[in-house]
Order: sequence, then structure tokens, then C-alpha cells
Amino acid sequence: MRRAARGLLYVGTFLAVIALGRYHAQFIGHYVFHSSFRLPWSLAYAAVLCIAAYGVGLPDLTRSRKVALIAALGSTLVAALAMSALQLALGDQVLPRFTVFGAVAILVPWYVLCADIVRGGGYRPEERDRVVAVVRDDEAETLRQELAKAPERSASLVATMAPEAARPDGPRSKPLVEQVTTARGTVVVLDREAQLDDTIVEQAATLHENGVRIRTLTLFYDEWLGKLPLGELERISLMFDIGEIHRARYGRLKRLLDVLVAAVGLLPLIVVLPLVALGNLIANRGPFLYRQERVGRNGASFQIVKFRTMRPGEGPSDWTGEADPRITRFGRLLRRSHLDELPQVLNILRGDLAIVGPRPEQPRYVRELTAKIPFYDLRHRVRPGLTGWAQVKYDYGASDVDALEKLQYEFFYLRHQSLSLDLRIMGRTLRSVVGRGGR
Repeated sequence: MRRAARGLLYVGTFLAVIALGRYHAQFIGHYVFHSSFRLPWSLAYAAVLCIAAYGVGLPDLTRSRKVALIAALGSTLVAALAMSALQLALGDQVLPRFTVFGAVAILVPWYVLCADIVRGGGYRPEERDRVVAVVRDDEAETLRQELAKAPERSASLVATMAPEAARPDGPRSKPLVEQVTTARGTVVVLDREAQLDDTIVEQAATLHENGVRIRTLTLFYDEWLGKLPLGELERISLMFDIGEIHRARYGRLKRLLDVLVAAVGLLPLIVVLPLVALGNLIANRGPFLYRQERVGRNGASFQIVKFRTMRPGEGPSDWTGEADPRITRFGRLLRRSHLDELPQVLNILRGDLAIVGPRPEQPRYVRELTAKIPFYDLRHRVRPGLTGWAQVKYDYGASDVDALEKLQYEFFYLRHQSLSLDLRIMGRTLRSVVGRGGR
């Protein structure tokens, strides 16, 4: 239901703006809409409305009709005011007020309706995938916790079996089939031990013929959770292509996108420079910028650039937490607004960073983690990123355990690296920034 609601929201946005434009052209302005300069501007305005809606979490992240209404009003008004400000800067009315604010009146109830569709369908427990997992107890508990967070596909763990419990104890015994039938399972997950047992695989084949989906533990993590299981990372670390290494065309297009986005990012950087300078003068005295050595692609070191958020001389000597006492009051504001990251557009233009990729770490952390995790260094085969899949999927991390957790998401990104995934991560980052979540 979420995908259907998103499609309805975006298609409805474009149809509403185009319909308003045609009505104004025919009955008010008396011009031919499809051949006028206002058609491309109408399409651009519709795109801005869609981006604003996505940024505030519509249609799938609103938990009540009241929240959906506030989000719909906010996103449409922001888009309308942005278009009005653009017209004021251009000194020309590229779109009539009838279209700009008429879209607000039409789309607010439409966005609320799309949000209602999601709440009324996609999140109902009875419509989730019902998972039966043949795994050990510790893995079963991990799966249960992961599905309770924010899975990519809605599912609930309805039953678990140890591999020995799934083995037949007689000629007609089919314990896995019976368990799946009793639990009304729709997906069966097999760990590595279960996959190596022919009697369990035979039962899975019977279930598959009856319409039940069968997944290995690795594939289930990949499709439903957007990560790779910790116990499988070393085994599969060489078993997939990496876009930047194995697909030259993707690498070139990705770099082109990085440069274009970073060039646009120079504008807000220039705008906030005097504001940050004033804030530093009042509540954050000391150097303007903060530079720190990080590990980049192929293990090469570079100097990452940020607005300084800590007291001078107190750069990170350990994992930095959100409530770190070394952060100044103004620095905390910069971090919460993500403005401290803006100077990194210079790193992107230089080629040190990409927009999307694994987050670069300090050399000493890399040495420590590489010693503990033999396959950790694989993340350095690609250019590190300003944002990444681990950043949008996992809370702020400040320990070795968090680094290991994030690595599972980074391997997912390496396995699926593509422009579509990069754009998806950029969109989720925008939503995270607007929703004040994560870094």
C-alpha cells in the first residue's frame, strides 16, 4: 500500500498542477498552455511539491490524520513560498498565483487522503509478511528485534524452529510444513545449517510449490531489512560486484552527480559563512574550520573539512557521542541543523568524498576495526560519502559495536550500489534532516 499511495501522491501532484495551468490558460489568461513557457515551470513546481512532500514524510511516515494535515500544509506552503520567492528574484511571474496557491488548496486534502491509505492498509498487522525462521535461538531474537525497528518491508516473525526441530523424524513427518501451515506463514527463512540439510530443503520445496516464499538468511536480511547479517559478512564479502569497481559507466555518472550537487551546495555554504562567523564570535570562539584526517578510497588519507563544533584543542580523541561535553552550545546548534557538514562540499569537489558512500573514519579507528574485523577494509574500495545507507538506517553510532552494526548496512550498499540507490539515500537524507533525525 505504501508504494501505491506514493504513486498516487506524485501522480496527483502533477495532474493537479497541470490541470490548474490549463484552466488558467483557457479561461483566465487566454493563451495556449502546452506551447507556453509556463508548462515547464508547472512541471518544475510539481516536482518541488513532490520533493517537499517526501521531505516531511508523506505519505508513509505520518502516524495520525492530524500529523498528516500539518505535514501537508507545511510542505505545500513551503513549495508555494519557494516558487513565489523565485518569481520575485527573477522579476517575472513564471506561474500565476492561481496555479501556485490553487495547488495548495487541492493537494492538502489529497496528501491527507494518501496518508490515510497507508495507515489503513500498509501497516495493518494482518497484511504483513508472516515469517517462519529455521534458525538458532540467538539469531531468532536478533531477527525479532530487527523486524521491530524499521524494516524495508513490513513483516512479523510468527514462528521459529531450530534446524534439528525442522528435520523429519519419520517417513511421513514434515515438521516444517506443519509449522508453516499452523502459523499461516508466507515466508520461510533458512539459516546456513538448514540450507545444508536435504530433508529441510525438500520440505521448503513443497512449501514453495504452494506459494510460500523461501529465502536464505542472507537474502531475507537483504530484501526485508536492508542490511547483511553479521555472521555472513566475511563469507560473502567477495561474492558480489561493487558498482564503482566493476561498472565503469556507473562510476563516471556517480562522479558527475557528485560534482553537480556539490556545485549547487556552494551557494548555501557562501550564504551561511557570515552567520557561522558571527555565531563563532559570540558563543564558539576559536578557529573557523575544523580539519581532521580521515581514510578515503583505497586507504588513502585526506583532510575532511567541517565548521568547528568543539572547543579549540579538544578535537575527538574518542568516539564522539551526541551529548559529548566537548561540543559548544553553538556547535550543538550547527550539528543539529547539519550545517557543520556544509564545508564538505569542498571535499566532494576535490574528489575526497562522494555524496553517497560509507562514512569516512579516522585512521586509528580504521586500524582498530580492521584488526578486529578482517573484512572491514572492503568498505574502503569505494569513495566515502557525505551521507550513506548506514546513516539513514541506523542511529548515531559511537562505539565499536555501532561500527559493526553500521558495517552490515554498508555491505548492503556495496552490494547494491547504483544511481537509483544513491538517489534513494539522498532523498532519505533530506527526510532525515527535515525530520531532525540522525546524522
